[in-house]
Amino acid sequence: MTDQNPATANDSVRHIVLDTDTGIDDALALLYLAGRDDVEISAITSVYGNTPVDDAVANIARVLKVAGLEDTLVARGAAGPIHGEARIASHVHGHDGLGDLWPEKLEPKNLSPLSSAELLIELGRSRPGYYDLLPVGPLTNLGLALEIEPDLLTLYRSVVIMGGSGPFPPLGTVQMVDANIHNDAEAAARVFAAPRNRLVMVGVNVTAGTIVDEQAVQALHRAGTEWGTFSAQILEAYMDFYQFSWGRRVSPAHDGLAAALLVQPEWITKSVTGPVNITTDGFAIRAHLVRTAEGLPVSWPTTPAPDTVVVLDVDREAFLADFVGRLSGRGR
Repeated sequence: MTDQNPATANDSVRHIVLDTDTGIDDALALLYLAGRDDVEISAITSVYGNTPVDDAVANIARVLKVAGLEDTLVARGAAGPIHGEARIASHVHGHDGLGDLWPEKLEPKNLSPLSSAELLIELGRSRPGYYDLLPVGPLTNLGLALEIEPDLLTLYRSVVIMGGSGPFPPLGTVQMVDANIHNDAEAAARVFAAPRNRLVMVGVNVTAGTIVDEQAVQALHRAGTEWGTFSAQILEAYMDFYQFSWGRRVSPAHDGLAAALLVQPEWITKSVTGPVNITTDGFAIRAHLVRTAEGLPVSWPTTPAPDTVVVLDVDREAFLADFVGRLSGRGR
């Protein structure tokens, strides 16, 4: 297990399949990717989580309309976890997942007849090693797909997950909720145990401290673009929730950070490689690197798993400047 900076890929364009429970940070991640010339959004698969799956689909359609990418292939995915009931985060993202700002729902123009899990398999099998997979919601679609295609992750060039909690934290440290893992522990366990080419975990240990602040929202408003206005509006709705966590109107860039690190892995300034297990303390379920904060073994028998690249720190200044700049929509 060693600290490392993953090498930057040689290909000039990343062909990304985004698996999303389209809440506010998901929508910003999607729009951010749409603003990059070195990214092709090849397909978007939906899942429940921040909002019910039907709203996730409608929100994908709304962001694609803003981005001018309405022909992008979209699939409707799982409405709940493999076991148990869905935990919908309407208290964070609003009842519709985008802050309840628009009364009407949109439908994607290019909706696949396949489910999200089926489309993930079809895309992977059709061009092995061509697509990068970016799951930023509960991992249910991937868990279901792995039942049919156990080598699913090996069919993708890389998989970058927004989820997990990094190594176990220093004593006395309280971590942010690991919502995507907590929503479907079974699916997460399948994913972290599956064979893969390269799996990167961008967890709440790094996203919680990657903060979009009031100045960023003001800059988006000043841009005077449809992209900037849309981004500012939904960010303000996000801050309605997070202001009670930090006493000011800010929010973490959870999914946006994972999207950026897929495209620019050089912004990962510190990482560690090792097996990840799903854990619970009876209240919260998390994905943890099975090492303590000091790098020592944990005190119970662990489940064998292939190595995952676990992100520990990032270049926040470079990311946030790029993130806000692209969301402003200038030059689009």
